[in-house]
Amino acid sequence: MFKKLAIGLVVGGVLAGFAHSQEVPFDFQKLFFIIALIGAIVFMLLDARPVGTMSGGKSAFAVTAFWVLLVTVCIAGASLLPQFDPADERAKIDKLLGKERAASQKGKAEELIARAKALDEQVKALEERLKGLGGGQAATASQAPSVGDKPSSTAGASGGGGGDFMKVGEEQWQLQECYNCHKLRGEGGKKRGPELDNIGSLLTVEEIQQKIADPKSFMAEGYEKEWQKGIMPNKFKDLMDPKEMQALAAWLGSFKNTSVNTPKPIKKN
Repeated sequence: MFKKLAIGLVVGGVLAGFAHSQEVPFDFQKLFFIIALIGAIVFMLLDARPVGTMSGGKSAFAVTAFWVLLVTVCIAGASLLPQFDPADERAKIDKLLGKERAASQKGKAEELIARAKALDEQVKALEERLKGLGGGQAATASQAPSVGDKPSSTAGASGGGGGDFMKVGEEQWQLQECYNCHKLRGEGGKKRGPELDNIGSLLTVEEIQQKIADPKSFMAEGYEKEWQKGIMPNKFKDLMDPKEMQALAAWLGSFKNTSVNTPKPIKKN
C-alpha cells in the first residue's frame, strides 16, 4: 500500500515538474499532482483487504459513513482544483460579441453615413462655386475638414486620442489571450512564441499588423518548427476589425526594450 502511495507521489512530482518547466500555470501543476495521487489511492483501495461480514445495523452505518466521507472528499478536493471566474469569461464573451451587436444597429448607421455623404457633396459643390467666383484660395485656406474626411491612422495613434488608441491595443492583447504564447513585460509564456519586449525595434507597426493578420508572413529566428506547424492561429483577422488590429499592432510597436533578446523576424511572403 505504501509502495503505491510512494509511486503516486513520484509520478505526481514528475508531472508537476514537467508542467513547471513548460511554464504551465501553477493551478494546473497542482491539478496534475492531485490526479496522480487519486490514481495511487484507487490502486491502494483495490489492494485493500475485503470488509468482513457485518450485521444489518453496522452495515447501514458503514455504508452511510463511506458515502459521507466520499462526498466530503469530492467536494473538498474539487475546491482545490483550478476554478474559472464566470464574470471574467462573460466579460470576454461580451467583448467578442460586441461587434455583432453593433452590426444590429447597421441600419441607423447607414442612414447617418448617407446623410454625411450628402452634406459632403454639398460642401464640395459650394467649393467649386467659390472657385468660379475667384474666392477658392481664401475658402481653401480657411475651411474646416469636410464631413467625409477621416483623420489619418498616424494622427489617431499620436494625437489627443492616442491614449485611448493604445488602450484598445492593450485590451486586444488581453482579450485575444496573446500572453498564452508570448511573454511581454515579464508576464506570459514564451515556449510557443517569441518574447516581444523589443518587437518595436525590429518591425514597423504595419509589419506587426501584417504578421497578426497573416502569421506566415514573418518567421522568428529559432522558431522555424513552430512556424512550419502553424502554431500561431490564422484567425485574428476574423476576430478583430481593422481598427482593433491596428491598435494592437501600434501598442506592440511601442515596445523597444533592447535589453530583451527578441528574436529577429524574417519576412517570408
